[in-house]
Amino acid sequence: MQPDTTPPTFTAIPPEQLATPRLRLRQWTEADKEPFAALNADPVVMEHFPSTLTRAQSDAMVDRIRGFINQHGWGFWAADYFPEPGQAPEFIGFIGLSIPPHDLPFNPCVEVGWRLARPFWGKGLASEGARLAVRAGFETLGLQEIVAMTQLRNLRSRAVMERLGMREAVGEEFEHPAVPAGSHARAMCLYRLPRGSWASRG
Repeated sequence: MQPDTTPPTFTAIPPEQLATPRLRLRQWTEADKEPFAALNADPVVMEHFPSTLTRAQSDAMVDRIRGFINQHGWGFWAADYFPEPGQAPEFIGFIGLSIPPHDLPFNPCVEVGWRLARPFWGKGLASEGARLAVRAGFETLGLQEIVAMTQLRNLRSRAVMERLGMREAVGEEFEHPAVPAGSHARAMCLYRLPRGSWASRG
């Protein structure tokens, strides 16, 4: 059993810590459910997951994430993108931190994660938002380590993890217990980012 690196039950994170000139992380609203369902129904976005999600499954996911944020003060925040100064924001998906609900071999832990709609890929938004989340995790929540996980063949997400300064935990590959046996999405890799490594990056 690894030392418990999870933060206190509720820690409010100042909204300004979760924003850049073109990106904002925030609590979810009912209006986010429709574009999030479209994202989750896109087979390209969901390529490295067991399957796409139905509208009901997607809505239930929003409710779970929103409830987690209400309980903890942080989580997988809804992400808004501002294409130009003064323009209305566009919902692009989620970016943030969470405590995995499953029995994983490296628990307890806090993970950083993201899922963006395809039109917003290739703009650096996942990396930009994940840096906000990681900074909040270390500087506000006082975490000692943040992890990330993804399907072995998800090279796009693995590249974001590396840009964050995370390093693959070689030898800690695992099969995700929530993914059905035989699924292409079951085999996962783990990346770790200790607090000291983040601090050394300035």
